[in-house]
Amino acid sequence: MLPDFDALLSAPEYSFLHTHPRLGNRIILLALSGSYGYGTYREGSDIDLRGITLPLPSDLLGLSTFEQYVDQGTDTVLFAFRKFVDLLMECNPNCCEILGLPRDRYLILSPLGEELLRNQHLFLSKRCIPSFGGYAAQQLRRLQNAVARDALSQSKREEHIRNSVERSLEDFRSRNERVQSGSMRLYIDRAVTEGLETEIFVDTDYTHLPLRDFSAMLETMHHVVRDYDKIGHRNHKKDENHLCKHAMHLLRLLMTATDILEKEEIITCRTEDLPTLLAVRNGEYLRTDGTFSPEFYALIDAWETRFHEAARQTKLPDAPDKEKIGQFVERVHRKAIEEEYA
Repeated sequence: MLPDFDALLSAPEYSFLHTHPRLGNRIILLALSGSYGYGTYREGSDIDLRGITLPLPSDLLGLSTFEQYVDQGTDTVLFAFRKFVDLLMECNPNCCEILGLPRDRYLILSPLGEELLRNQHLFLSKRCIPSFGGYAAQQLRRLQNAVARDALSQSKREEHIRNSVERSLEDFRSRNERVQSGSMRLYIDRAVTEGLETEIFVDTDYTHLPLRDFSAMLETMHHVVRDYDKIGHRNHKKDENHLCKHAMHLLRLLMTATDILEKEEIITCRTEDLPTLLAVRNGEYLRTDGTFSPEFYALIDAWETRFHEAARQTKLPDAPDKEKIGQFVERVHRKAIEEEYA
């Protein structure tokens, strides 16, 4: 059963929603995010709120600027309308999810918020393939790194990291033609770093490569190693809970992305898929040695296959309808200037 959110919004810790000059009547949409948005909440689940607020006239006609308001204490984030639109046009997963909720998950929904929900189709395009797919691939890599950290020997873990780095580099090279003219070789050899048996080494051969491209390539590798090392030394029980939650979100991302491609619809609360998602969340696919069962990876493989097939066959446009979105944004901004929201 959902909590009494009307009472929640009246609580002192949420007073900023009513008193901050950029919020109050300027909020056109405020929605439940996280487990309450996905339908995977349990007793004691955190309440996360995400929303959209109209710009001040001075943002549009003067010198003031604003992108988002964050309240750390309540895990609430409200985006400026234009910032939210820009993210939607790139099919940002976290923003798309806000538009695909059941009606009872919207705590504030003004007529402009309603209009945004009705026009969500304008933002759906093939851009969701790299945005959702890339995010899902990143989540899978982090999940595999977490499991490998606990289950594999140091030498095997090093091999696992090398494979993850190579996959990330392949993706980076596919999007950047300038780095394709050189080469980079990653290999495992006897460690020179104290405390390691073996470690990853790199040989590179690049000529006249822009420094920014080389820096971006190094950053790509750094992210993989950093994500792996962030796992660190953890409380095992707490970590099991984290891993299962992580695994569930990976699966949910693939499901949501596939719906966008197949149905041209955002479905954030996965009512029909809840038994499967909750089984993953509750650890039913986690084995006693801390690794996930073959059935879990078969489930991921099945959804990845369906996602890639949907990506090949989707009727979505290559890019969102910029002209119609521009007309919608202009209409909203005119209202933000002309109507009284104080």
